[in-house]
Amino acid sequence: MNNNILLESGTGEVEILEFIINDKYYAINIIKVKEVINANNLTKLPESHPAIAGLTLYRNKIITVIDLKYVLEKQHKSEIESTIILCQFNKIEVAFSIDNIVGVHRIKWDKITKPDDISTNSLVIGNIVLDNKIILLLDFEKIVTDISPSTGISENKMVDIDYKDRSNVKLVLADDSPLIRRLLKDTLIKAGFKNIKIFDDGKQVLDYLLKLVDKKNEKFIEDVNVLITDIEMPQMDGHTLTRKIKEHNILKRLPVILFSSLITNDLKHKGESVGADAQLSKPEIGELVACIDSFT
Repeated sequence: MNNNILLESGTGEVEILEFIINDKYYAINIIKVKEVINANNLTKLPESHPAIAGLTLYRNKIITVIDLKYVLEKQHKSEIESTIILCQFNKIEVAFSIDNIVGVHRIKWDKITKPDDISTNSLVIGNIVLDNKIILLLDFEKIVTDISPSTGISENKMVDIDYKDRSNVKLVLADDSPLIRRLLKDTLIKAGFKNIKIFDDGKQVLDYLLKLVDKKNEKFIEDVNVLITDIEMPQMDGHTLTRKIKEHNILKRLPVILFSSLITNDLKHKGESVGADAQLSKPEIGELVACIDSFT
């Protein structure tokens, strides 16, 4: 997969890789995809999670392969040879077996609608209507975290953080995942934060901030001290949100922390190009608290 085709940051667009499982259409943000390969040498693991198809060897690395058909349909793939999407996020490399690749599409984030199911168990983060069909944008981080909780955000990652009274710090948090929003709120409260406003997409955050500026002008900073935002969100992504804030003559004072599974050494330039003040990869919740402290 040639990541040089990826878009400039903050354009409000995303490139998705569309694929098929059991004649249903799904998608992944292409920024997470390293390569698409065919594998016929999966090594089965004894007594492993039923969603784990096995291990494959990729460029002298052993990669865990997750059977998406089992995750979504509770059916195992019967074919010996599999099409595999090799991904990198949350500081891990992991692969997903699928049926077939359809292609790559460039679309606007504001054309991706939020799913009706807003429960923490949903594996869908957005619905895309394209060519008279519905494509489901999947929450791959949640899929992996459900199988291996240690790879995601959890309260036990707070063990090295000393509690202190941080109730004077006013945070705004944006993340489209109900699970991540809940875990982030719980862990930030355990660190001593009490004043946290939570939104589930970037457009909601920008609307809130612009209303604050209309009401209080430069004094908007009295109501919000730091913004923590995910990157991958329907309606408005975190890169676009950051760019709009940093291009605003008043809002540009607000420290913006990008907190996303998509923060890697290869992709940090995207956050830098839109003016992010800090970038941290999920699931490093401890580093997030230290970063907030550095701005307050």
